[in-house]
Amino acid sequence: MTADLAIERSPALEGIAHGFFGSAGGAHQFGFGGPGAARDVAALRATAAHALSAKARVIAPHQVHSPDVISVSGSWEDAPEGRPVADAVVTATPGLALGIVTADCAPVLFADREAGVIGAAHAGWRGAQGGVLENTVRAMEELGAERRRIAAAIGPTIAQPSYEVDAPFRDHFGADDDQHFAQAPERDGKPRWRFDLPGYVAARIALCEVQKIHDLGRDTFPHPERYHSYRRASSAGEPSYGRQISLIVL
Repeated sequence: MTADLAIERSPALEGIAHGFFGSAGGAHQFGFGGPGAARDVAALRATAAHALSAKARVIAPHQVHSPDVISVSGSWEDAPEGRPVADAVVTATPGLALGIVTADCAPVLFADREAGVIGAAHAGWRGAQGGVLENTVRAMEELGAERRRIAAAIGPTIAQPSYEVDAPFRDHFGADDDQHFAQAPERDGKPRWRFDLPGYVAARIALCEVQKIHDLGRDTFPHPERYHSYRRASSAGEPSYGRQISLIVL
């Protein structure tokens, strides 16, 4: 804990300022699409960035579950409107706190410490399948990173025991992905599975020849005291849901 912020860190990113910021018992909501006034959300996001580096500026795109990555060298206003649309950001510029908001999807922070290049990606199943992780690694390479040196950390994500899916979802994946599905009890006579999103994300990163991959192993769904969860809010019929933020800065 730093002040009243709930921060988790990965040993894979030791030496790089980073943090996976949870809800702190529901007190903190980091997404412009969630509850709370935009000015309060922006202030909280800035506070999180400053917990990592005193003068850091939040650089968080408008996320749309895409494979798109942007390389940044300067800051923009952290506001609900006007931010670039993408699902990952990379930089070699100090002081830019790359941010991703999530509420079950996988936040992935990347760093090549030797090259001084970092990245942050939002990887739900669509984005991961579409190539957002591979595109992030390639964008880091364009800034001087090397795959063999990149470390990746997967933050709080909905885990397999909590992620039940149906046949139409399963049909998006082929036989090569069978390892990421476990049979679940039928519902209304229809087959069901449990999907391992963090395992799928880690496998996609490994295909990029990234050798150092760490999963925090934190399931967002069953821990309302620690994390926001879209699926938990939906199952409870709640009208809105909050987001975590994950940040990394040189």
